[in-house]
Amino acid sequence: MGVSHPFHLAFPVKSLAEARAFYGGLLGCPEGRSSATWVDFDFHGHQIVAHLAPDEAGHRTTGEVDGDDVPVRHFGLVLSMAEWEALAARLRAAGTRFVIEPHVRFKGQVGEQATMFFLDPSGNALEFKAFADPSQLFAR
Repeated sequence: MGVSHPFHLAFPVKSLAEARAFYGGLLGCPEGRSSATWVDFDFHGHQIVAHLAPDEAGHRTTGEVDGDDVPVRHFGLVLSMAEWEALAARLRAAGTRFVIEPHVRFKGQVGEQATMFFLDPSGNALEFKAFADPSQLFAR
């Protein structure tokens, strides 16, 4: 899936083998280039790079969003609702422990969205979300 302006995100991990199993295996991101200290993945057309830096990995701080304690440092994707539901089911089947269980936030409000948070094996937080009405992504 190509995007016109893909973003690039580098993030720390404790183990490249665990990163490969999680991002490549569980999330299905094709692997790109790599070295002994980093590996990049095709994250739905975006380039994410797991750098071996055990002391830097993991989230440390949360902030309140619609009653949830959201990890401040996180990344993820906005999926279609069908893709989001399929991912939530795949993660549940794999026994994923959610930081924030899949649910709809801002119900009945501007920006209503399905969301879920979980951690990679290094403790980095990911959020995947979806909108029944995609025009609500930047609605105020």
